[in-house]
Amino acid sequence: MHTPKPVALHGIPNCDTVKKARAWLAGHGVDCDFHDFKKSGVTAEQLQRWAQAVGWERLLNRRGTTWRQLPAQAQAGATDARTACALMQQHPSLIKRPVVQWADGSITVGFEPQDWAGRAR
Repeated sequence: MHTPKPVALHGIPNCDTVKKARAWLAGHGVDCDFHDFKKSGVTAEQLQRWAQAVGWERLLNRRGTTWRQLPAQAQAGATDARTACALMQQHPSLIKRPVVQWADGSITVGFEPQDWAGRAR
């Protein structure tokens, strides 16, 4: 018998959006492996895969404190997937949260309960 692969949720545990996402998944009975990318880091390969799936512009969180604290030169240097991924690897808090890899292999960024409801079946 084939057991479905659990959902992998990547984020930072104290992030309010990640907390909501984890609670939503638990409330809907979705098995979830949590990966704290602030503690464990994120590989260049993961970032490239995520950027290909959702676009580097969507993956890069330009609204957070970490972005605002970066020097203007570093901000201006994020001009494509390669440079943005390098910056996100150096500063994992720049990754929009949560990043979710669903059991079917698809990847989403952010907490969107309406979209998730169709994926969690």
